Amino acid sequence: MNIDTTAPVHYDRMLVVLHWVLALGLFYQLGLGLWMEDIPKDPPGPRAQWFNLHKSTGICLGLLILWRLGWRATHSVPASPTGNTDLQNKLGKLAHRLLYVCMLVMPVSGFIGSNFSQYPVKFFGVALPKLLEPWAEGKEFSSEIHKITAFVFMILIILHVSAAFWHQFVKRDGLLSRMGWRR
Repeated sequence: MNIDTTAPVHYDRMLVVLHWVLALGLFYQLGLGLWMEDIPKDPPGPRAQWFNLHKSTGICLGLLILWRLGWRATHSVPASPTGNTDLQNKLGKLAHRLLYVCMLVMPVSGFIGSNFSQYPVKFFGVALPKLLEPWAEGKEFSSEIHKITAFVFMILIILHVSAAFWHQFVKRDGLLSRMGWRR
């Protein structure tokens, strides 16, 4: 096992802030998305308001995700934890990559599906230009991708949080402190 002695011990402050802001925003967004499934289509007003809020929040989170990816790609991150096996390190990297894939696919599939709808995408009440012609099959396909990705994302979050707790309370290797607030 090779250990990178030049890698930082902690994530930099920007990655920590982006991690926790996105964590809160994505938990909110997933909860809202699950709750919206049960909103009746009649009368249309309340349903449209909640869906537009979900779309507006999704656009904001999508931009933050792009910022996080750009920052992550251009800044050093801590090396894999010492004491992990090669398999644990590979699984950790795979899980993180899958989390990023989900974070990209969800807002993109939601935005594309919304553009295939007959209704305009509204960003906090402001109608955005229509990018695609209404297409029911395209909307349905994009919505399925969106839902499946959200389900996979929730499973990955459970694994991610479980691994963090395992490192913190079972292994006690201080891994969680790398993503914490420090002076």
